[in-house]
Amino acid sequence: MTAPDISSVPHSSGCYLYKDKDGTIIYVGKAKDLKKRVSSYFQKKDHDPKTKKLVSNIVSLEYIVTDTDEEAYLLENTLIKKHLPKYNIDLRDSKTYAYILMTNEEFPRIGIARRKTSRGNYFGPFVSAKERDYCLSVVKKTFKLRSCMNLPKNHRPCLRYHIGNCSGPCTGKVTKAEYSKQCGYASDALKGNTKELVKSLTDEMEQYSKAMEYEAALEVRNMIEAVENLSQRQYVMRKTDHDEDVVAYRVHNNVVYLIVFHVYKGTLGGRDEFIFDESNWFFEEFLSAYYAENPVPKEIIIENELEESPESYLSKLAGHAVTITVPKQGAKKKLIELAGKNIETTHFGDEIKVTELQKALRLKSPPNVIECFDISHLAGTDTVASMVQFRGGRADKKNYRRFRIKTVEGIDDFASMAEVVRRRYTRLVNEDKELPDLIVIDGGKGQLGYAKRVLDDLSLDITVISLAKAEEEVYISGVPFPLPFDKKTKANMYLQEIRDEAHRFAITYNRLLRSKRVVKKR
Repeated sequence: MTAPDISSVPHSSGCYLYKDKDGTIIYVGKAKDLKKRVSSYFQKKDHDPKTKKLVSNIVSLEYIVTDTDEEAYLLENTLIKKHLPKYNIDLRDSKTYAYILMTNEEFPRIGIARRKTSRGNYFGPFVSAKERDYCLSVVKKTFKLRSCMNLPKNHRPCLRYHIGNCSGPCTGKVTKAEYSKQCGYASDALKGNTKELVKSLTDEMEQYSKAMEYEAALEVRNMIEAVENLSQRQYVMRKTDHDEDVVAYRVHNNVVYLIVFHVYKGTLGGRDEFIFDESNWFFEEFLSAYYAENPVPKEIIIENELEESPESYLSKLAGHAVTITVPKQGAKKKLIELAGKNIETTHFGDEIKVTELQKALRLKSPPNVIECFDISHLAGTDTVASMVQFRGGRADKKNYRRFRIKTVEGIDDFASMAEVVRRRYTRLVNEDKELPDLIVIDGGKGQLGYAKRVLDDLSLDITVISLAKAEEEVYISGVPFPLPFDKKTKANMYLQEIRDEAHRFAITYNRLLRSKRVVKKR
């Protein structure tokens, strides 16, 4: 069975959904890098029997981009429970994401809870066990809350008390009021109310300082530092008491690309996508038509204000009040931005990569055609080169080329690079064929210099850059220092994608030649 086209899958975190010939979702997975993970299914040959069976049944795929790895974990859990894919592990009876619980006792205990079966305050659920454990540890130590199951009076205090991580309510040395205040601080930290909490703690610290109680002031200062650090790392699912739909769209060449994200009480649970021709009032028309056939949530989050809001119509249709919201900031704003990001990645990802690279390199025109060279050898033998071509943001495999080095003996990557660049572009010039907009050399300044001299000899004015493997530094001819490329930008990830493909293609050819040589010796 032919593998599905994965060329448009982005280097982003998210979830991927494999479908069989009937369009049934047979597997849901998550990945920090969707491109690498999905590619591995079709490039590796040593899969276990179950994975081999899965791959043989994959006909098409779908993916959903997320902002963070944690969101990918949560979305995967939701999609598996919704679709029950054949090749996923059955998670219906498995543990779900945990909460942090602060019990409803005279001296509350703090700990982890899988389900809301006890009285108390629950925070979460946390989509990352690592972050949950980190938050719990920081809050326990910072606000000195107990974690023991039982609290007998006048009991010998535990080790946590002796090392200063618990105020020791079992000893009777902390009053209920003092302990309650610390619980309040901990609750604010876990709810994400860090600004208000830091302000309260700062006021408290200043009062201690004025009273010359410097040890107490120092302790509060340590609390402030812990809370500020926690606010940067903590990730807790946005919790609401109602369902929401997030509706975003992009218009390109008179075509509307629209997406509806379904958010169930704060949890991203799925999406619907639509493509149709642009027309006047298309968005209002879509809302009316879509919700006439689908459940209407209590809140619909959109990007722009509507001249005539259909709230009244939708409320009557649903039988409950419906609010249409245009967020300016906060969690809802991030949701609508995430929906838009998915549209752009799915439908315009290739175009965005090319445009971002043009901006990063300050090129006069978009580098629609890019050719990349790589040299491969084993201890100086079987030296080969590869050239891959990317066109419009995607690999154009029919224009890949491979070369056996003819004029260089031993290990000399510089001279080998010069040879293949000369051979490639001498031929294109002689045959009057299309030249690339950008040339990428896998290597450092040395390889770049040799390639540039060859282009000058051929009187070719083509921008040529190099991408060094060790530090992923980008060099351009005529500039002695690496360009200030942010490694997380789409431009840099696109360059790495091109370089990695050239490297893969070169190694494949090198292995082929070595295997043929070994067979001949036999």
